[in-house]
Amino acid sequence: KSVQDYLDELNSMIGLNSVKKQVERIVNQVKVQKLLEERKLQGQQGNGTLHLVFKGNAGTGKTTVARIIGDIYRTLGVLKRGQLVEVGRSDLVSEYVGGTSKLVKAKVQEALGGILFVDEAYAVCPDDDDKYGKEAIDTLVAEVENHRSEFMVILAGYSDDIDKLLDKNQGLRSRFPGEIIFEDYSMEEMFEIFGRYVSKAG
Repeated sequence: KSVQDYLDELNSMIGLNSVKKQVERIVNQVKVQKLLEERKLQGQQGNGTLHLVFKGNAGTGKTTVARIIGDIYRTLGVLKRGQLVEVGRSDLVSEYVGGTSKLVKAKVQEALGGILFVDEAYAVCPDDDDKYGKEAIDTLVAEVENHRSEFMVILAGYSDDIDKLLDKNQGLRSRFPGEIIFEDYSMEEMFEIFGRYVSKAG
C-alpha cells in the first residue's frame, strides 16, 4: 500500500474531520523533511519529535488512527516496522521496587521500530504519591531519549487528564509537543457508524 492508500483509509472513517486534517499536516511535514534530507538541504535533524498526544474521550477512534499512522510512517521509512504496541498501567507499573523500570524497558523494546501506544496514560501515574507510577514515567522519558527516532510514543486519554500527566515530569512536555484532538461523534455520525456495523454483519 502507498501513503495515499492509508490516508484514503483514514478519510473513509466516519467523522474525525479535524483529526484527518491534523494527520495529513503531520505526514506532509515528514515528507518535506525527507525531501530536504534527500537533496542534502538544511532541515531539522532527523524527523523531529515523532511523539504525539491524543486527547479525547473513549471510543473516538484513537487506536485506529494510531495504527494508520504507524503504517504511513513505515511506508515513508520513518519507522522500520510500524507495529502498534498498546499498553496500559498494568503493563508498565510493577507492584514491587525495581520491577517497574524493567516492565517499561521491555515494552519499549517490543515497540522499537513502531509505536508504543499508552492508552489512558494518566492512569500510569494518577497522583504525586504514586512512586511506582512516577518511576514508570521517568523511565519512559529516559527511554525516549535513549532510543531517539527509533520508535514513536503516543500518550492517549482524556484532555484534562493528559495535561495533568504532562505536568508531572518536566521532560514530558518538551518531548510531546504535538497533539491531536479527537472530538466526540455527533448523533448522525453515531447512527452512520451503527449502520456500517449492521450492514457488515448482514
